[in-house]
Amino acid sequence: MGVRSGSLNHGSFGLDVCVPVSNGVFLCHSGRATTSRKVALVKKIPDEQKLLQKILNGYDTAARPVFNASHIITVKFGLTLIQLADMDEVNQVLTTSVWLEQEWQDERLIWDPNDYNGLETLRMPCDKIWLPDIVLYNSADDYTSGYMQSKAMVRHDGNVFWPPPAKFRSSCKIDITFFPFDDQICKMKFGSWAYDGFQVDITNRTAQVDLSNYVYSGEWELITIYGIRNEVIYQCCNIPYPDVTFTIVMRRKTLYYLFNIIFPCLWLTILSLLGFWLPPDSGEKITLGITVLLAFSVFMLLIAENMPATSEFVPLIGIYLTVTMGMTSLSIILTVFVLQLHHVGPHQRPVPRWLRFLCVDILARCMCMRQSQIPQPFVDEFRKEDMCLTTFFENVENGNTAGTCNGNIQQNSNNTINSYQTEKYHIEMERDKTHQKITNHLKLLVEKQDYEENHQGIVHEWQFVAHVMDRVLFWIFLFAAVISSILILVVQPLLKPPLQ
Repeated sequence: MGVRSGSLNHGSFGLDVCVPVSNGVFLCHSGRATTSRKVALVKKIPDEQKLLQKILNGYDTAARPVFNASHIITVKFGLTLIQLADMDEVNQVLTTSVWLEQEWQDERLIWDPNDYNGLETLRMPCDKIWLPDIVLYNSADDYTSGYMQSKAMVRHDGNVFWPPPAKFRSSCKIDITFFPFDDQICKMKFGSWAYDGFQVDITNRTAQVDLSNYVYSGEWELITIYGIRNEVIYQCCNIPYPDVTFTIVMRRKTLYYLFNIIFPCLWLTILSLLGFWLPPDSGEKITLGITVLLAFSVFMLLIAENMPATSEFVPLIGIYLTVTMGMTSLSIILTVFVLQLHHVGPHQRPVPRWLRFLCVDILARCMCMRQSQIPQPFVDEFRKEDMCLTTFFENVENGNTAGTCNGNIQQNSNNTINSYQTEKYHIEMERDKTHQKITNHLKLLVEKQDYEENHQGIVHEWQFVAHVMDRVLFWIFLFAAVISSILILVVQPLLKPPLQ
């Protein structure tokens, strides 16, 4: 309530009484001691409103905020990095969330704080004042959206600070040579689009980029970020155009790719090597190799979907998969060769001397392998029985059935023949025919047994050669797989050039 003394009128004492009825509106009562008839409404204007009305009176946002046109407006430009939102390798676009920091002097926005109850800083809509037309030169989006229309902070001395938040999509040259052990360097170039350096100059607001509010990314590790002021003279105009370029250096985190790409590829490589240990009679050697080859093809497709379609770079993981797929294809071809060696025995072709010398005498010894043999006692007994049967056939063919291998039964063939000639000659003839048939059958059985033994010996020898080749190829491919994995996945990432 406000009370003020009135003036004497016609000898009477008058009072004016003002009572607040709403925000900024007062009801004032003025009257004499006997009557009260005059009522007035008085509206009070806030200091900020009066200040806005004063400084924006006749303000034109299209004109630079300097009275002398030869003066240069210096815009201090800074950046607060919030998040590396996304890296699109296919389209080569980096998405970042930032807070922009723009500060300059506006000579038309100056007032005396004492005239407005000590008001030193005024927050006012940014569309009411002049703003520098600073844009992202290497933007991957159009320029229709612009910045968020946040309020600008204006001080009484004309200093204007405008910090709009923004989300930028900037083009970035992606180098996938060492993927997934790669480092990427992306740049964000900010500058005035229309004003040259003699009208609007842009400089770094701070020496370092503010990372106090940075949200760490699960895919990229931020190595460093810094800003550098540059001046470029374009072909259109022989005047400098300043800009501030922020360089973002980041490194890909490899844990995700280790567990989802590299380790599965290593397991598939081991599976392809195990194909050399499968016995040829199982019929699954080629099936396993083709299955592993198809699995590698799936991984190649997955990687190709996440890589840019460029011929400038070939990723390390792509080279590794190509080498491994080549080795798997070669292993399938050599498996066919081993199966051919394993099944060549039934064709009754003996192992060539040079191949026997190479596989049995040299490679088998290097692999500590020995050909399976029949136990010696069984062999001696078999040879003894075979010798006795052979001697029996020779005696029968010579007409002498005495002195067989048994050696205990002595017969006098002449006496037996004489007795049978006189009494039962026809029976003896039938018996001779029977003996002859038995002898022929026994000879046939022995020849068949010799043929089968010879055949089995050739088959076993070819199978042993195939087994030796399987073992040799296993060690060759194991050595090649280990060396290629170390060179591509370990040595090459360590030899990549340092960051600049």
